[in-house]
Amino acid sequence: MKGLLLKDWYMTIKYCRAYLFLTVVFCALSFMSPENLFLVFYPGLLCGMLPVNLLAYDERSKWLQYCDTLPYTRAQIVSGKYLIGLFAQLAILLIMGAVHAIRMSIDGIFYPGEFLSMMMGLLMLSLIASSISLPFMFKLGVEKGRLAYLIMVGVISGGSVVMANILSTKATASTNLASVLPILCLVGASIYALSWYLSVVFFRRREL
Repeated sequence: MKGLLLKDWYMTIKYCRAYLFLTVVFCALSFMSPENLFLVFYPGLLCGMLPVNLLAYDERSKWLQYCDTLPYTRAQIVSGKYLIGLFAQLAILLIMGAVHAIRMSIDGIFYPGEFLSMMMGLLMLSLIASSISLPFMFKLGVEKGRLAYLIMVGVISGGSVVMANILSTKATASTNLASVLPILCLVGASIYALSWYLSVVFFRRREL
């Protein structure tokens, strides 16, 4: 498993440098315009799509067929993609959290309830970005699974609107914090875990 994660890390550094650049750009933009939730959520969406892009490179280079000859199970191959995606999402959560905590403190509007709701919304949307796409792509292949990407864009767009409505009222965010945060955690984690399980099942049955 460590070898698979290192391979994906090296591929991320080589082929996905644009992600780092875009993350820096959006962090700067969101710092200057903290009220624009799209700037907050988009880096999480990018990190959520990182495993999809890595899987596309694997398929294009015939890595999946080669990996079948190595002492790795298909469950480990799938798990590597989900773990690298989870690490990236947690990293962007920490970065964006630090950026917005500083910005809100400077403006004197740091409300713990609103801040935590925003961060959990970011984490949930980034988890959903991977969760929707990966099972289709492990089952059908990257090219045939492109439709899942379009569905994911629609879901994320709708989710962003919902989160904007929730966070637009500070009183609502503060009052419902105790109930919203556990629900967001449970929904995001459950969808990600279910997606992980389905991807393992689909990939085990797939003919390469």
